[in-house]
Amino acid sequence: MQELERQFKADGGTFKEYKIGDLFKVSTPLKKFNANAIQFGTKYRYVVRTSQNNGIRGYLDEDEKYLNPANSISFGQDTATIFYQDQPYFTGDKIKVMEFLRSELNPIIACYLLAVMNRAFSTFQWGQSSFNENILRSVCVALPTSFNGEIDFDYMESYIHELQNESIIKLNDYLKSNGLEKTELTQEEKDAVLQLRSGEVEWKEFRYNEIFNHIEQGRRLKKDDQMPGDIPFVMSGVTNTGVVNYISNPVASFPANSITVDIFGNTFYRDFAYGLGDDTGAYYNDEKQYTKEQMLFIASAMGKSLEGKFSYGNKLRSSQSFDLKMFLPITTNGEIDWAFMQNLITAESRLAIRGVVEWKDKILDNF
Repeated sequence: MQELERQFKADGGTFKEYKIGDLFKVSTPLKKFNANAIQFGTKYRYVVRTSQNNGIRGYLDEDEKYLNPANSISFGQDTATIFYQDQPYFTGDKIKVMEFLRSELNPIIACYLLAVMNRAFSTFQWGQSSFNENILRSVCVALPTSFNGEIDFDYMESYIHELQNESIIKLNDYLKSNGLEKTELTQEEKDAVLQLRSGEVEWKEFRYNEIFNHIEQGRRLKKDDQMPGDIPFVMSGVTNTGVVNYISNPVASFPANSITVDIFGNTFYRDFAYGLGDDTGAYYNDEKQYTKEQMLFIASAMGKSLEGKFSYGNKLRSSQSFDLKMFLPITTNGEIDWAFMQNLITAESRLAIRGVVEWKDKILDNF
């Protein structure tokens, strides 16, 4: 990477700022579909302001005349969520569509552009304002420019390819050093997957306080009072699994191998010690030694039990959750089937890693 940049500068290249309005045609979709007044389908992507899944909330079978063009960038006006869309798509509210003017956009160049655009909007906070078309056009991004004053698309593509190569090599080394290339399932793991898929698992409801002997709320710590440090500080939200900062304040520490649930019901397993804001609760048991896999299963069961039940108008507090219930698998004698939970999560992890290994091997074959 350093050699690529050194050669670029040696050849007279430099980085020049360009206004987004000089690079893109910024437009408002012909029709914005309200998620509360539509019927989801299967045909075309429905892109909204979410930061998840490339902005795709689902699929619609609406009139094709309202489709936005493929090979463009979608921009969430008050979230600054920016994604490359390689297929035609419909949009929700407050999405702007950006079509590149200078050259035919491709996925590699789009990766570079998304990186510099995200950097340009990195100081933006959700809800701070709403970017109208004029504001968007005025924002500047730094792009590589060759000695003749033209944007250097070759450099952009080479840069992304170098990043991909480095990432694949690091991934390959990581998988090998951690023994993660072994993706064959044991017979017990195969049986657990088959048992689940065939619907043979028996389930029973268990109260949260039957599983955890500690259910505790965090403490309020305003952003301005947070001091830099190395303690992960967790608050409500799904971005970065709720980790909003790393602090050194003497806050209450909650242990690794625990689960956090915020006021909206967002649930995450933690394999590290952390501090908590007052909008999130910690769930753990220091008398029973649940494995990581069992805790991941429990976190999934808790998330399912809370789904869609809490919001700004109905916030969940850990003190109110003792008697909430989740479904867990049971043995023939009615006890929690810890072995099934362990084998299923291990199996699903191996299957997920198998997909990564196969993808990695395919990429390496093309090097």
